Amino acid sequence: MERRNHSSLAEFVFLGFPKVGHVRGWLFALLLLAYLFTFCGNLLTFLAIRLNAALHTPMYHFVSILSLLELWYTATTIPNMLANLLREKKTISFAGCLLQTYFFHSLGASECYLLTAMAYDRYLAICRPLHYPAVMTPTLCGKLAAGCWTCGFLCPISEVILVSQLPFCGYNEIQHIFCDFPPLLSLACKDTSTNVLVDFAINAVIILITFLFIMVSYGRIISAVLKIKTAEGRKKAFSTCASHLTVVLVFFGSIIFMYVRLKKSYSLTLDRTLAVVYSVLTPLVNPIIYSLRNKELIKAIKRTICQKSGRAHH
Repeated sequence: MERRNHSSLAEFVFLGFPKVGHVRGWLFALLLLAYLFTFCGNLLTFLAIRLNAALHTPMYHFVSILSLLELWYTATTIPNMLANLLREKKTISFAGCLLQTYFFHSLGASECYLLTAMAYDRYLAICRPLHYPAVMTPTLCGKLAAGCWTCGFLCPISEVILVSQLPFCGYNEIQHIFCDFPPLLSLACKDTSTNVLVDFAINAVIILITFLFIMVSYGRIISAVLKIKTAEGRKKAFSTCASHLTVVLVFFGSIIFMYVRLKKSYSLTLDRTLAVVYSVLTPLVNPIIYSLRNKELIKAIKRTICQKSGRAHH
């Protein structure tokens, strides 16, 4: 590793996926396929819901916003990871690294809030069905979505400002697959305990409180579903929540282990594995989870594809 003598660094070097060697091409192809599937799946889901009036309901409104969010979320990291697999020198500027970190965390925080809003929507639909149409109006849906994006983009500002003021005079090699707070803090040549504490506090508030709210909502949903007398009725009621709950468990399960901790890092291998889960796999499986369990959405996606192909022929 090259030692720097100056007080700041103009750029960082990614270690990325070390020791991939001869499987680099296969890893690139696999990641590219995953990204293309994620992009096409989420884009089709978004367009299918927006273009079909029958799906203009609160539940599908939130699903379409989630798909749009996933498009931006994956665009902040995966294209750069693909480029780094092809380049010998995997560099990123200091400003570029901070921007990638900011957008990655702001979009991740927005997803936490959005999944919470979706849990609230399902709670109202199942536990308060008579009040649901009057409460969950299009106006409230719009306000909730706007609030999720706004709060998400405000959350990481203080963390980014604190990191930008740190001196980076040591090694410039980021031992991760993209820019993030833990690997950046490990490179600073100054005590970063304040940064670690601030990161922990903000992440704990965002992740744990939203996850707790979702779990409480589902506790009440399950209680209400179990009171339904017929098995068919219980199955139908819970089927509307199963997709959302699956996405919640996959997404929150990985980010809780990664960000709600007072250490800079546990294991580089563990950090990289968790990063792949919440930055690549979760956005990849979201359209699969929602479409495979939803016949209406599958029909809407098929109609959208047919309409697009029909216009292309004309």
